[in-house]
Amino acid sequence: MFGQVHAAESVPADLSISQLDVKSQEKVPDQCIESAILQFSPNIRSGSFADIGPKRCMEDEHIRIDNLSSHLGSVFKFPKPSALYGVFDGHGGPEAARYIRKHALRFFFEDVNFPQTCEVDDVFLEGVENSLRKSFLLADLALADDCTVDSSTGTTALTALIFGRLLMVANAGDCRAVLCRKGEAIDMSEDHRPIYPSEQRRVEELGGFIDDGYLNGVLSVSRALGDWDMKFPKGSSSPLIAEPEFRKMILTEDDEFLIIGCDGIWDVITSQHAVSLVRRGLRRHDDPEQCAKDLVTEALRRNTFDNLTVIVICFTAPENREQPSPKQRRLKCCSLSPEALYSLRNLLDLNSNR
Repeated sequence: MFGQVHAAESVPADLSISQLDVKSQEKVPDQCIESAILQFSPNIRSGSFADIGPKRCMEDEHIRIDNLSSHLGSVFKFPKPSALYGVFDGHGGPEAARYIRKHALRFFFEDVNFPQTCEVDDVFLEGVENSLRKSFLLADLALADDCTVDSSTGTTALTALIFGRLLMVANAGDCRAVLCRKGEAIDMSEDHRPIYPSEQRRVEELGGFIDDGYLNGVLSVSRALGDWDMKFPKGSSSPLIAEPEFRKMILTEDDEFLIIGCDGIWDVITSQHAVSLVRRGLRRHDDPEQCAKDLVTEALRRNTFDNLTVIVICFTAPENREQPSPKQRRLKCCSLSPEALYSLRNLLDLNSNR
């Protein structure tokens, strides 16, 4: 109720963090809103599942780090909690996605001047976005220079970073991130398809064309890392770019979980249906990994034609569910309809008269 999604490109650089993505939809006193937000701290846990689907080879990769500070060690200083998730959906072969997955931490933290602080403020927010943008572009250039990666292979990339209550999603391609807020699906990324007006306009202005929904008649996305056989020489603007788009959110207690997945999921399942399915699963068994598996199973049931990868990130602590003892389970009763009771009574009377 308090947050609104922003496309980062439309956010002024001098926008205050207190203004960003925090907006009441009801007439609630400012002090109450501020108190509710400040008191909330995400309790992060996650689960993931991947399946080759109907394709001959697996081209997806993903990364899942629930405690980024612990994973990177004392060299890096971040607001707590801190976490990193990413999905990389390869095409033309698995090499590009595998390469990005292998070197992700170097690209995102070591090769860029990633900001370090214990507090989320305006300076940190701007620094994270600049670092991520640079990371995507450096990774793209690295794919061009590495002789082990064929120039015809590429990958889409979506990353989700959590620092304290800040959620930042960076996306290049058609993977998707969806936030659940009180049961409502909120898209935290936009698919980069060549047929979408903003992408089509950019592609055509840079000399590209769209043929039957495909960029230059070949690729179904307008942003990706790699694919250097389709890009102009380094330093030139190309219709196919690796620059990500950003969306940010200040998390509150209304935010339940985040789903990120490759297009094999979203080709056959809507954002809202995915949120509803995961929400029901968490209420039943409170297991994010099982929820990720359930989403993959549902996509396969709906005849998806692609590899499948899903990560479910929860923002609340696991529930303490009391399991009934075997004796309690044996004592459970069930109710019968009047018709069933009448039939049972007749059967018992019949047996007593024999």
